[in-house]
Amino acid sequence: MNRRNFLHKTALSAATLGLSPLTGTSYRSVYGQTAPNNKIKVALIGCRSQGYSNLKAFLDYPEVECIALCDVDDEWLNKRADDVEKKTGRKVAHLYKDWRRVIDLKDVDAVIVGTPDHWHCLPLVWAAQAGKDIYVEKPLSNTIEECDLMVKATRRYNRIAQVGQWQRSDRHWNEAAAFLRSGNIGRIRTVKVWAYQDGKPTLPVKPDSAPPAGVDYDMWLGPAPERPFNEYRFHYNFRFFWDYAGGLMSDWGVHLLDYALEGMNADLPPQTYGSGGKFAYPDDAMETPDTLMATYSYKDFNIIWDHACGINHGLFDKKEGLAFYGENGTMLLTRAGWEVFPVIAGNTPRMEAVPFRKGEGRGLYHHVGNFLDCIKSRELPNADIAIGARVAKMSHLANISCRVQREVRWDSAQNRIIGDREAEALSKAYYRAPWELPKV
Repeated sequence: MNRRNFLHKTALSAATLGLSPLTGTSYRSVYGQTAPNNKIKVALIGCRSQGYSNLKAFLDYPEVECIALCDVDDEWLNKRADDVEKKTGRKVAHLYKDWRRVIDLKDVDAVIVGTPDHWHCLPLVWAAQAGKDIYVEKPLSNTIEECDLMVKATRRYNRIAQVGQWQRSDRHWNEAAAFLRSGNIGRIRTVKVWAYQDGKPTLPVKPDSAPPAGVDYDMWLGPAPERPFNEYRFHYNFRFFWDYAGGLMSDWGVHLLDYALEGMNADLPPQTYGSGGKFAYPDDAMETPDTLMATYSYKDFNIIWDHACGINHGLFDKKEGLAFYGENGTMLLTRAGWEVFPVIAGNTPRMEAVPFRKGEGRGLYHHVGNFLDCIKSRELPNADIAIGARVAKMSHLANISCRVQREVRWDSAQNRIIGDREAEALSKAYYRAPWELPKV
């Protein structure tokens, strides 16, 4: 459904729904102008898991007030309304199952998009058109095409959009990247990035069923293809099905590959080769690879991605992390902190070791704080939408290569996959009617 048709229908039904229809895109944040008590008023779309974790971080700031919640599942919508009231002592004013009602609220300053990946693009674009700032979960989108539309909308409507790559606001990550860019470990030829997640086990095949009571399943599907309801395609496990997400590659890849790019001061790779499959659980319901390795090839170095479901011991006996292999030393960077091990040539170290530098571990809290600051200052946030788009595309490139079982080539000048129609087709978004890919 396109925005013009929806606004027309909203205007016709506003009297019965108690809504105030938007009549244009000139709305601007009311923070500091007419907002009671100078509050930043936020609304959450997608309440069950990470979306609510984000909202809790917002509510840790006294200048924030949650005025609306939206979820397709009554169970979680009502539970989170109770949770917010317990945390703040204030009832949430508006509860919706249709996210478009949130966009229609003129006194919302910022929208938190905590939905599955296939539902990131439309709410963000419509919120931007309505003059609202956006905090959107990672990965930015489920396709490369959507990434570009989301960046274009954010810029056209002069909105602040922070992507939930909260490591960008956890100080030790940027400290490590600066250390690398200064050349301290020498010329880097290889960056290894991994995520070995034993918390993502097999999904035994289960039969389709009727949706649970209180769930608007058609709205949950949204622009995704129409399919019967299945417990293992719903809630948390959506991430393992191509219709809605990109598996472990996009779930963890956007966090970690972001700092591979940052540490190397690199853009998207000209060539990507991903290889993997369902090696651990060949007969389960999961569609995305439970095992995948990808080589991102640059002129002077490679970035290598490695993920596995059901395993918890990666390089350096860490479940996830990055290792930058320089000629003088190797940096190990994780969520816990970073350190550098010198190369020993003969009996002589090529550099001094850097003892473990522990991270603060408050990345999400600071990430939200950065977003709130940028709402007021109108400066670009730490994980600006262009940053989120770049690394989301990087994860999509590996998945696409794995699916077509060959190398894919990226042309930065043309901003697209070249020389492979099948691979390029997988970079596009195909929306189920009546939903339409937004036009910006």
